[in-house]
Amino acid sequence: MIHPVIMAGGTGSRLWPMSRQLNPKQFLKLTNGPLSMLQATVARLEGMDAANPLLICNEEHRFLAAEQMRQSGHEDTRIILEPCGRNTAPAIALAALQLTEAAESGADDPLMLVLAADHLIKDVTAFQEGVKKAIPLAREGKLVTFGIVPNHPETGYGYIHRGTELGPDSYLVDKFVEKPDQATANGYLDSGEHLWNSGMFLFGACQYLEELEAHRPDILAACRAAIADTADDLHFTRINAERFAECPSDSVDYAVMEKTDKAAVVSLDAGWSDIGSWSALWEVSDKDADGNSLTGDVITHNTANTLIRADSRLVATVGVDNLVVIETKDALLVAHKDSVQDVKTVVERIKTDGRHEHMNHREVYRPWGVYDSIDNGARYQVKRISVKPGAKLSVQMHHHRAEHWIVVSGTARVTNGEKTYLVTENQSTYIPVGQVHSLENPGVIDLELIEVQSGSYLGEDDIVRYEDRYGRK
Repeated sequence: MIHPVIMAGGTGSRLWPMSRQLNPKQFLKLTNGPLSMLQATVARLEGMDAANPLLICNEEHRFLAAEQMRQSGHEDTRIILEPCGRNTAPAIALAALQLTEAAESGADDPLMLVLAADHLIKDVTAFQEGVKKAIPLAREGKLVTFGIVPNHPETGYGYIHRGTELGPDSYLVDKFVEKPDQATANGYLDSGEHLWNSGMFLFGACQYLEELEAHRPDILAACRAAIADTADDLHFTRINAERFAECPSDSVDYAVMEKTDKAAVVSLDAGWSDIGSWSALWEVSDKDADGNSLTGDVITHNTANTLIRADSRLVATVGVDNLVVIETKDALLVAHKDSVQDVKTVVERIKTDGRHEHMNHREVYRPWGVYDSIDNGARYQVKRISVKPGAKLSVQMHHHRAEHWIVVSGTARVTNGEKTYLVTENQSTYIPVGQVHSLENPGVIDLELIEVQSGSYLGEDDIVRYEDRYGRK
């Protein structure tokens, strides 16, 4: 049995405005119909002799990750929360330490299949066959990476130069190569000896820790200290934040794979992409006869080779070529496909200007449901709120705002000071400033309501929580 370890960190700023800091690309439905990138990563494990996935994600994404795993049928998935980002070598170390601790005495070294949550793989059968080829190498103590057979001279990926053949599509790693210039990439493609570095791995947990100890003992020591002091909260494993913050930041490639003499590579031709930019998404998307990839309510005229995604309204283009047009409820991006790498510059400008459009969408997911800020002014804000069946918002209080709730559908159980009562469809209730209150959905269908906030300050940080079933006190 293999143990999938899915790394779901990162913010994907080059895919703004769809990817946001609190809702990054791994949680978005970009290429797989109804599935997010994370859910598609889980789905491609079906049919393999694999344990329940172990997920690693940022603290601020925990509820989003847990909900998507629940929707994928993996409610019992353990999720290790990183209090801060320290790159892939420490993240994998945390998973390896947890797997070795959980392994039975005398059992084989647990095989870790390390995957990124934001990769596209079109040919799942080829992917699974590649993993099967890697298993005997990992059992022999090799640290196996998966190299993608290149189909064009890509300058945005690192490469692996394969060495001695070990078996079908399996080789020792001769060396890892940084992202090349165009001429060098052309040479790599012509040689037939170079593979794209996918960032996916299969190796024994103990074997990885042994190599990390040999080459970066400082990283391993910090991870051991962090995971020695854990607290389980629902399905989440919280590590010691102070200890982990002391850990050096480094990738698994630099920390281990480029230094070890046990590196092997299995070549993989499975329609892989890391969807690192809007142009990369256009490349792998289905297109019409004019080369356009269109999603949502879109009308085109004399438009070619263009990616258009409309989230909330009609988007029309006339006489354009080679563009990216991305519309969301609160932002619109128009870019030339050759310049999409600079989208991250726009995100930095948004941060510098003190704006919020890099943080979250207008629609915000919470462990109890979702809310959409549909209107706001100087002293008011209007939200559309949806509460899942059986879910409850925290018992809380606001210093600066009052709230008026109007139930559109479903039934609300409201605690308003000393009183608790039901509010049903077309009824409303009022929460004064400073009143301790809570909102719960006792029914079996979603509770939909409109919330009107009024007051001198309407920020989300004006909240005092007294009780919270999701550990947010």
